[in-house]
Amino acid sequence: MAELILIFISASLVNNFVLSYFLGICPFVGVSNKTENALNMGMASTFVMTITAAVTWPIYHYVLLRFNVPFLQYVAFIIVIASLVQLVEMYVRKASPALHRALGIFLPLITTNCAILGLALFMVLRDYGYLESIIFGFATGVGFTLAIVMMSGIREVLGFGSVF
Repeated sequence: MAELILIFISASLVNNFVLSYFLGICPFVGVSNKTENALNMGMASTFVMTITAAVTWPIYHYVLLRFNVPFLQYVAFIIVIASLVQLVEMYVRKASPALHRALGIFLPLITTNCAILGLALFMVLRDYGYLESIIFGFATGVGFTLAIVMMSGIREVLGFGSVF
């Protein structure tokens, strides 16, 4: 249990993908103009990251390693990420058309968010178990959300508020 807590704190705060590794900069800068949009983008990214971790771990361990083709991990992970993002986009378009319009092009661009691919690759490199991978995916998404919401707050104050 302590190891899972350490993974969560490390991935979300200490080794934040945006602030430490500079992964996911495009949506970080593009959607952080309003806090509401940033929070929604962060939640969508967190959902995709968590599900990506849950889906790519068994694919890597039970398919790619079993058939001795781990060199296909990039292709397999990108296919999984693209499919998950399409599912999220279809859901958001149906459930909240206003949110879909607000996120605009940045919602489908979650597919090209290198933080999500980085998550899948770091998960393999660090040799996490299944539960650890899911915690790592969720924590990475939480860290992304924290960073993008903090940046949007700063941009709102500087853009619309009075500094002094």
